[in-house]
Order: sequence, then structure tokens, then C-alpha cells
Amino acid sequence: MGDWKTTDGLPRRRRHRALSPLREHLRDTFWFAPTAALVLVFVVWSAATAADDAILTALRDAGDEDAVGDLLGIAEDAKTVVTTISAAMMTFIGVVFSISLVAVQMAAGQFSPRVVRIFVRSRITKATFAVFLATFVQSLLVLTSYDSQRDPSLVASIPLVQSVLTLILVGLSVVLFVMYVNSTLRLMRVAHVVDLITREALRVVANMPLDVSAEEPVGDTSTGTGTGPGASSGPGPGSGPDLGPETARIAHHGRAGVLRDVDIARLVRMARQSGVVLRLVPRIGDFVVPGTPVFAVHGGPATKGLRALSFQVSVGAERTFHQDLGFGLRQLSDIALRALSPAVNDPTTAVQAVDRIVQFLSSVARRPLGVLLHRDRRGTVRLVQPVPGWAELVDLAFSEIRGCAVASPQVTRRLLAGLDDLLGAVAEDRREPLVRHRTLLTQAVERTVPEAADRAFALHPDRQGIG
Repeated sequence: MGDWKTTDGLPRRRRHRALSPLREHLRDTFWFAPTAALVLVFVVWSAATAADDAILTALRDAGDEDAVGDLLGIAEDAKTVVTTISAAMMTFIGVVFSISLVAVQMAAGQFSPRVVRIFVRSRITKATFAVFLATFVQSLLVLTSYDSQRDPSLVASIPLVQSVLTLILVGLSVVLFVMYVNSTLRLMRVAHVVDLITREALRVVANMPLDVSAEEPVGDTSTGTGTGPGASSGPGPGSGPDLGPETARIAHHGRAGVLRDVDIARLVRMARQSGVVLRLVPRIGDFVVPGTPVFAVHGGPATKGLRALSFQVSVGAERTFHQDLGFGLRQLSDIALRALSPAVNDPTTAVQAVDRIVQFLSSVARRPLGVLLHRDRRGTVRLVQPVPGWAELVDLAFSEIRGCAVASPQVTRRLLAGLDDLLGAVAEDRREPLVRHRTLLTQAVERTVPEAADRAFALHPDRQGIG
């Protein structure tokens, strides 16, 4: 079943698949692809060895010793190439990825340490490393298959298919190396980095269910996860559907860290089987410690099976894009702040980050925010997940950049143009935070810039900043 378009032009999300969190976690690791490639190369080598043995057996059964001798000569010629490959490949891997580590360090220093995850998640990087290792291991395995006998009637193994497979892997390694260099150079460019971050952030928006409640999420004063003064520990008027009385809370018992994501499909299934509604207390991206409530149970008793709820959350050292609506804005804001720092002083990079911030906010401008409602197959709400509201996203996008951009007319002009564009795109009830940031920016420029002409120039909206 494919995606379908919504009124905001974004594809509506598919139903969450059971392996979705696992797939995302594996993408954040670097060991899985090389390990899978090494396992696969052993399987392929075993199949190639069986093919070589079958060919040799068939030729001997046919009594064609001349053909066996010809194959032996071809294999001996290929042995020289395979030996060279096995000697050079590991050195080649070391040199290439040493350069890559330097590139990653430069990108982290230029943009933000959080962009390193882009390199880690890069499919072409993992594929290149996996194929390089597979080629090296394959060449070693082929060398073990060569027979010391030179007599066609006595030779027990002729690794012809294995040698051809090794040469194919070498050709694939060359192609992937070219693609890898091109990809690494692109990741060194700020335009490509902010584009990747934005695409990941928009993918999170596209995966959000459209069936949501009111703007403000259910608050929780006991854990500090609320919407401000007056937030309560249970649902209130205008905050979502009637979840029923809160009957239990499930605490986090694992290690302390950032709440990366939750297994939505399994949580919905567990809630349906127990006849309850689950409410995720912290937001994705919050730091949780052992003993922190992570789930509130509504509408039913806390059964024994619900004690396993704490195992359906993933806690790690850093945030991920998988279910974190605000992480993309956090990275774009960090890039802009780094560019506006006196040590870097690169307002053009800040403008490029602001471009993408405006793009992201435009994509969520007409979407309901605050609380996501996940339903079972019968349409019953089973999981309530808090997400940032519109005002929180706008504050995350502009508060820090606005404070650092006052001395850069290029950035202030772009900020004003972006705020004006968003004001024209949002509904009346969402204009207040945009108006507030525009007013604060104008006041800051008027206080900081002494000359009237300079103030007028800095406060003139321009989508290119200064051009």
C-alpha cells in the first residue's frame, strides 16, 4: 500500500512497521553493514567453491584433461592478481578512511558536532567500507583454495569462479570508491549538509499521523514535562481525547540518556490487548534517568504485562531523527549559531540555514501539532505521544539565531523576510509567535545599530540577505 497526499502536500505516513525502530538504530551504527558483508562473502565463497569443484568434476568425468590444464593455467594467471589485491586492499582501506576521519572532524568543527551522524548514516560510506572488506577477505579465501599441484590429473582445486568473483569485487570497489569520494566531498559543503538535515526533518513530518489533538500536549508537573503554568498530570479540556482516569505510571529502569524513540506498533498492540490507553510522559529527545515516569496508563488497571512497557523505549547518548520532530531545527539552528560566532563569522552560511528553517516551518505551518494520537486497527486511540507545539518550534527556530544576528544585516534581512513569508502562510491563531519574534528582532536592531541608515538597511526584508 503506497502513501497518499495530504492537504499540506506531504505524503501521509504508512502504518508503523514492527522493525522500524530496529532499522533506524542499525542505520545509526557502522558495524552492521561490514559485518553483514563479511558473513555474505563467506556464503558466496562457499557457493563459488562448490561451483569450482563441480566444474572440475564434470571435466574429469568427461575425460577432458586438456580443458583442466587450460583452466589451471588461467587460474594461475589470476593468482598473481589476487595476491596483489590481498596485499594492497587493507592498506588502501586504511588510507581512504583515515582521510575520511579528517573530513569528519573538519565538518564537525565547521558546522556542528551533531552533523557527524550524517557521515555515520551515509549508505554509500557503509557500502564502500563493506565491499572493501569483503574484497580483502575474498582474496584471502581464494588464496587458500589454490592447490600446490601443477599436474592437471592430480590437482584437487581450481579456484576459477572464485578468482572471477574476486575481480568482480575489485571492479565494484573501484566504482564505489569514486562514488564515495564524490559523496564525501558533497558532505563537506554546507548547502548539501543543510539539505540532508532538512530532508530528514521533513521525513519525520511526513511520518506523523494526521489524527492529532489540540495544540498543547498533556502536561505533567511531576516530571517537568508540561506546557507551562497550569499543566496537569492528566488530560484536560482541549488537550486531547478523554483518556479515562490515570491508573498507573511506568517508570524507566534502564540507563540514563536521551529518549530516542519508542516502538509505536508494539505499544499500540500491548495497549489494545490490555484494554488501556498509554500516554508517553516525556517527549522524544528528553533526557530521562532511572525512575523517571515514561508511560501513564489510562482507562484500565496496570496489568502484569504492562510492566514490560519500559522495554519498548530506546534510550541512547544522543538524539536521532526517527521520531524527534524538533531535532532537525536544533541542528539547523546550531549550524547558524556556529556561523554567526565571532570565531567563524560566516553570515552566508547562517542565511542558508535560515532558508531551510523557513522551509521546515512552512511544511508544518498548517499541520496540527502538540499531541499525536496512535490508533489500533479498530480506530481506538491507544497511544498518546507529546510533540512540540507550533510556538515551541518557532522559538527553537528563531530565539537563539535572533539574539546572535543583530550585528549581521545580511542575517537580519533574511530573518525578517522569512518571518514575513511564514506570517502569510499560517492561520491567524499561529501568527502570535511569529509577530513576537519579528518585533523583538526589530527592537534589538534599533537598540544596537546607531545610524538610522544602517538600521533601515538591516530591517529591510530580503530573501537573499544582501545577495
